Amino acid sequence: MAKFAIVTGASTGIGLELAKLAAADGYDLLLAADTPFTDVPSGARTLDVDLSTFEGVDKLLAEAGGRQIDLLCANAGHGLGRAFLDQDPAEWKHVVDTNIVGTGYLLQHVLKQMVARNDGKVLVTGSIAGYIPGAFQAVYNGSKAFVDSFVAALQNEIKESDGVTLTNLMPGPTDTEFFERGDMMDTSVGTDPKKEDPADTAKNGWDALMSGKASVVSGVKNKIQSAVANVTPNAILAEQHRKMAEPGTAED
Repeated sequence: MAKFAIVTGASTGIGLELAKLAAADGYDLLLAADTPFTDVPSGARTLDVDLSTFEGVDKLLAEAGGRQIDLLCANAGHGLGRAFLDQDPAEWKHVVDTNIVGTGYLLQHVLKQMVARNDGKVLVTGSIAGYIPGAFQAVYNGSKAFVDSFVAALQNEIKESDGVTLTNLMPGPTDTEFFERGDMMDTSVGTDPKKEDPADTAKNGWDALMSGKASVVSGVKNKIQSAVANVTPNAILAEQHRKMAEPGTAED
C-alpha cells in the first residue's frame, strides 16, 4: 500500500505545490483547506474544513479513516494586514486559532503516533516573519514567532525518536493569494513583483524535509534578512516592516 500524506492549506500556493511533490513521490493524498481547490493532483481526496478549531482538526483526522499518517505538511495559515487597533477581533482571533491552536492540536495528534512507532515526517510552514515585529501585520508575525519557536522546542522534545523528522519551512514573501486575502494589496510587500514562486518555496521545504533538516529559510534574500534580524533591534525591525506593510505604501 502506498504511503499516506495529509497536506493542509492545500487549495493554492505553497500547500498545493507541496501536494504535487507528495503525489509525484507516490503518496496517497488527503488535502485540506477552507478555500476552493484548484489544480488538484490526480487521485487526491479533498476536504473543505476550517482548521482553526478542534472540531475542524478532528474532522480532518476522521477523514483519514484510521490510516497511518506517514507524512504531514502542516501548511494551513491565515494572514491579516492593517493596523491592529482597526482590526475586527473575530478576524485576528481566527489568525491565532488557525496558525497556533489548530496547528498545535494537529501536530500533537500526528506526532504522538509517529513518535510511538518512531517513523514519520512532518513539515511545518513557519515564516521568517516570526523573526520580525510586524507593524501592520502584528498578529500574523506574532503567530509565526510562536510557530518557529514551538517547532524548535518540539524538535528537542522528540530528539530521541530518530526515525521522525520534523522540519520548519520558513518562507519570506511568496507569490500566493496570501496578501489579497489579508487585505494587503495596497502595500509595498503585497504588490512586490519579486516575491518568491511558491513552487520554489515548496521544493526547498520538501528537499529539507527529505534530507532530515531541522529548518530551512527559503530564498537567498530571505536567508540574509533572517540573519540580519537576529542582530537588529526590534524598534528598527518594526519600522522596516512598517515601510513594507503599511496601507498606502504600494507603488503606483
